[in-house]
Amino acid sequence: MPGLIHVVDDDASFRTAMERRLKLAGYDVKSYASAQDLLDLLPDDEKPACVLLDVRIPGLTGPQLQARLLELGSTLPIVFLTGHADTPTTVRAIKAGAEDFLTKPVSSEELIDAIERAMARQEAVRSRHRKLDSLRTLVASLTPRERQVFELIVRGKINKQIAYELGTTERTVKAHRHQVMEKMEVRSFAELVSVAERLGMLDPNNNSPN
Repeated sequence: MPGLIHVVDDDASFRTAMERRLKLAGYDVKSYASAQDLLDLLPDDEKPACVLLDVRIPGLTGPQLQARLLELGSTLPIVFLTGHADTPTTVRAIKAGAEDFLTKPVSSEELIDAIERAMARQEAVRSRHRKLDSLRTLVASLTPRERQVFELIVRGKINKQIAYELGTTERTVKAHRHQVMEKMEVRSFAELVSVAERLGMLDPNNNSPN
């Protein structure tokens, strides 16, 4: 899985060695001497990429850069590299979403494995987001009345109940129900419920998709 690796470390010789190892493995590499250098050129996270980040760097530390990237809405996966691993820092970084926490010196095999896992998870997240976006587009194609019928169907209401609630006939509800199934590109009630669940429509605290 080729991609771009952003190496953030204040040790120039380490950056050079890391760049060599990663390029040999087929990756593109950009390196930065400080966290601020990476922030100044905030990388695009739409392509396969990963940040290899030292914990202790002058200025913004690795964990502080991680927090800043999260604030900016970046989905770039982060693999921490450190010569001074301590449990509290590791736990905080992983809880904040770090993909892995490696201790220097790290073998090429361990490094590449961590990068591949991080980028695979990044792609899985992006794929889910793309699917949700496409489902939201389908929901947006429903008329207001079809949307009402959709929301009542997935809450388990039968046609007769829906007709009563909307002040219409069962025959009309059936027609709307057919249109909902067509527009949402599903073939069964179970699929429709699954779509509603994925969009958060069945969450009692959230009655509409984002």
